[in-house]
Amino acid sequence: MNFKIPFSGRAHKYVKEEQDAVLDAMNSAVPLTQGKYQEAFQKKFCEYLGCNYAFAVNNATAALEMAAQLCQFNDGDEFICPAHTFTASAYPFIKKGAKPVWADIELDTRVVSLETIKKCVTPKTKAIVVVHLYGFIIPDIEEIAEFCKEHNILLIEDVAQAMGTSIDGKKAGTFGDFGIFSFHSHKNITTLGEGGMLVVKDKKYADIIPMIRHNGHCGWTIERENYWTPAMGNVDLPELNGKYLMPNNYCLGEVECALGAKLLDRLDTLNEEKRKRALYFIDEVYKVSSLLKFHRVEDNRHNYHLLVAQVAENKRDIFMKKMSEEKGVQCVVQYYPLNRYDLYKKLGFGEANCPNTDLFFDNMVSFPFHHMMSDEDFEYLLKSTIEVLKEI
Repeated sequence: MNFKIPFSGRAHKYVKEEQDAVLDAMNSAVPLTQGKYQEAFQKKFCEYLGCNYAFAVNNATAALEMAAQLCQFNDGDEFICPAHTFTASAYPFIKKGAKPVWADIELDTRVVSLETIKKCVTPKTKAIVVVHLYGFIIPDIEEIAEFCKEHNILLIEDVAQAMGTSIDGKKAGTFGDFGIFSFHSHKNITTLGEGGMLVVKDKKYADIIPMIRHNGHCGWTIERENYWTPAMGNVDLPELNGKYLMPNNYCLGEVECALGAKLLDRLDTLNEEKRKRALYFIDEVYKVSSLLKFHRVEDNRHNYHLLVAQVAENKRDIFMKKMSEEKGVQCVVQYYPLNRYDLYKKLGFGEANCPNTDLFFDNMVSFPFHHMMSDEDFEYLLKSTIEVLKEI
């Protein structure tokens, strides 16, 4: 079906300064990976976020893979993860040997809370993955971080959709032991389709991440008579807590890093423009109908990466059918509870006690809401939504 307003897989357009940054890196970067642009991007990211250690990677899943590796799970260890999230939030930790325990969301915020997490904690809990889903920073993330610290549990913040959000000036991704960021095509800013960042608090992780990110490469500790003897550089096994870690290759290219650094200048503006649009949309819809329940947040706790609502009275499918077939607007349904997927069922993780997750997913709708949507298309989206709501 050809839609007048498709659910776009791209977040935003690039301005001339960003295009120029790409061309400059294409022409001047030597090498085209692991160079000065990567260092500049990481430094600027730390300054923006207010953290000490940030490492550019080829995507957010790679950052999650390394975070899972650094957790150093033992047999029987568990990790807590929301059932309502994208699959990449969970499976890297399963690959490293941990068993998932699915946490429920709060119906009003659509994210986990300390209360829903506590219900999942056992003596086997080694790590907790929290997801700032839809662009909303978890309201009690500070309390969750304190709880994890008190119980010696590692905290991983998945900030793939919530970059730039904050509570009392402290940004999402700086509360936990690990912060995961995404620059995928659909995210708040995108480095040409793929990209990510891994943020860590502890220097012991920061010291070895460059090695596990880039094939175990490091400098020689021996004194060499010639630079080629025995080789250009060493390849070694990084050590953490008395155990060796196998390396990976998760590098982000210089062109993408140059673009990412430039995009940081515009991130807050992009977020603010989306937030204003979202609030306007919500307020206009509320004037005519109570069939849709949005999560309305005026301040920097929400960047409205996605615009979602719960449809009341089991009218979700009727609403979506009319929007798609009569108005040409492609709304979608996100995120299928992970325990329902074949992947997790086959692994033996198909059971979950997450009634809010089930209720919300079975009645939710996600509107096309990318930054590059024109004013004309946005007004058509709003007009179509209101018309369909009045009809049903």
